[in-house]
Amino acid sequence: MLRSHHCGALNEKNSHEEVTLAGWVQKVRNKGFIVWADLRDRYGITQLVFDEERTPESVFKKSLDLGREDVIQIKGKVIERESKNPNMATGAIEILVQELTLLNAAKTPPFTIEDQSDGGEELRMQYRYLDLRRTPVRENLIFRHRVSMAVRNFLSQADFIDVETPYLIKSTPEGARDFVVPSRMNSGQFYALPQSPQTFKQLLMVAGFDKYFQIVKCFRDEDLRADRQPEFTQIDCEMTFVEQEDVLVQFEAMIKHLLIEIKGVELENFPRMTYSEALQKYGNDKPDIRFGMTFGELNALAQNKGFNVFDSQELVVGIAVPQGANMTRKEIDAWIEWVKRPQVGAKGLVWVKCNEDGSYKSSVDKFFMEEDLAQWAEATGAKAGDLIFVMAGETSSTQSQLSALRMEIAEQMGLRKADDFAALWVTDFPLLEWDEETQRYHAMHHPFTSPKREDLDLLDSDPGKVKANAYDLVLNGNEIGGGSIRIHNTRLQEKMFDLLGFSKKEAQEQFGFLMDAFQYGAPPHGGIALGLDRLVAILGGSETIRDFIAFPKNNNGRDVMINAPAALEASQLEELYLKSLPKNPS
Repeated sequence: MLRSHHCGALNEKNSHEEVTLAGWVQKVRNKGFIVWADLRDRYGITQLVFDEERTPESVFKKSLDLGREDVIQIKGKVIERESKNPNMATGAIEILVQELTLLNAAKTPPFTIEDQSDGGEELRMQYRYLDLRRTPVRENLIFRHRVSMAVRNFLSQADFIDVETPYLIKSTPEGARDFVVPSRMNSGQFYALPQSPQTFKQLLMVAGFDKYFQIVKCFRDEDLRADRQPEFTQIDCEMTFVEQEDVLVQFEAMIKHLLIEIKGVELENFPRMTYSEALQKYGNDKPDIRFGMTFGELNALAQNKGFNVFDSQELVVGIAVPQGANMTRKEIDAWIEWVKRPQVGAKGLVWVKCNEDGSYKSSVDKFFMEEDLAQWAEATGAKAGDLIFVMAGETSSTQSQLSALRMEIAEQMGLRKADDFAALWVTDFPLLEWDEETQRYHAMHHPFTSPKREDLDLLDSDPGKVKANAYDLVLNGNEIGGGSIRIHNTRLQEKMFDLLGFSKKEAQEQFGFLMDAFQYGAPPHGGIALGLDRLVAILGGSETIRDFIAFPKNNNGRDVMINAPAALEASQLEELYLKSLPKNPS
């Protein structure tokens, strides 16, 4: 070994020991007659000292040429530091160096390799291997490792079997866009990279594996956000002979275990909320329940009072902002402008101040009496000192706009605390949603989701009212997982494909293998897939998954470090039976 200890291992107990360390030079402080250098490895930092009097002359001369990120090996004696640093694990000691070996000289890095770097995000992504040397980034990946291992251990102890499924599969028309891979040996034909191992894990249940899991890469060719990457990792799970309750209990237990194991946080049983209730109370299907500001519907209280802005709309709804009555008119106007931004798309806000003396002041005093405003306060849960914001419009868009406002206010008020955790299950999603553009139904989750038993008769008479036997797991206002009880009957699966607009031929070509398998004794089964990237980020106190991925893509789906995607040579295109493309397609 090139070292006897790690750079974070030594303390006063090691005083007078002869040690060998190896690592990267973090920084150098040269006083002429004495040189200090910080030596860094994965485990920490140790201060080295090169003394003109106590260090061999040849070694001292070498120390004068040390630069940042040089890879070195040193041998020396552990001594007590005169000026101790209580913020470092090794802050009580330093190494009086006797031997110095330069293992590899380094160019000056394009940004500082420190906790607070001077490099911009794009530059750090270009030199990601340098960025990974920084302690916060490295600690994020070590944290991800801890979460992954805790998941593997928990599921293994619960009798789940880790099975790998193929990456080269067949493209299917449902879901997001596929990444496709041309086949050299099959002219004009293509594989697709999996958006999930859905059909394979169902086939494993048909095969009798009973409980399956996989921490697996999945791929979707879709627009990117802070919480989305073209390749992502999910915890994919499936169980046999289960109903919805069994799946919810199993994976609620897993999340509770992770919170205790990783964060030392113990949660009570997760509340459950139907999809329609989530929209009615929070305006979205992944509500953050760590704070209040639940919606209060005001249709019966605010309409037919002569105020056309309300009278002409489908929904009038409000929220109470705690202690918001202290806002100035300028601050209220800023929120009105915020909701008018194109990203939100609202036309404006009506406001009501609930004064401490029990009186009310609003932007619509001309149309509503104090008795009306008092009823609004009761409906929204507003108390003295609070501020009510009200929106009106088409139900779906208004709920979405008020939800965005609620979340932004909570963010600015510090109500969305990274170290505060709240989880819930959202259930009873619609099985199907109607697409006006294509004039047909689409699966709300995916085509293999089973309808609720009590709604089976509606598949023929009113499919839009059918509820899905599906569920989402929400943590801190983020969907971290979703699943369902699956269809395991060939006839019901054929019916589902029919509702989704598949011809019998198309259904057979795309999913014939699955429907055939159902005819050989398919058991009832269900499961869930949890986004590992997003789960790790939330547990780590962030909502940006890129911080917890070793080599992420940027917002354009590019890896700027290796410059991918890139053009292929003409000879490669010919081998794949593809027409030549320009070297730099616009």
